[in-house]
Amino acid sequence: MPTDFKTPLGKVRLLTADLSTPPKISDEILDGYLGLYEAAEPQCAIWRAAADALDAMATSDLLQSRVIRTQDLSVDGAKFAAELRKQAAELRLRADEADAANDSFFDVIPFGWSPGQEGVEEHW
Repeated sequence: MPTDFKTPLGKVRLLTADLSTPPKISDEILDGYLGLYEAAEPQCAIWRAAADALDAMATSDLLQSRVIRTQDLSVDGAKFAAELRKQAAELRLRADEADAANDSFFDVIPFGWSPGQEGVEEHW
């Protein structure tokens, strides 16, 4: 069944370029990453879930490949993982910027009512 890139899950898969059949990361795992950010803005949740998925792929590749050299082929898992982590950091930066622009990252709540100047004794 082809991936629907209009759904949050499909968008995460698109951002991670995990488009092979079968994919490296299952739908259930990607849904889990999306679930971690269900309170966030939808687009920010997608970016953060994709960043988590890229970090997971980087860790997996580091654990599996390391540095491999044969006759005319060379694979460096650490360099590949570093690039995946760089992409993850860029996605998190996008999400942070969107949160700041939406002012949804945090709200300022007034501390309390102040009747006069600070340091001046009150007389009731």
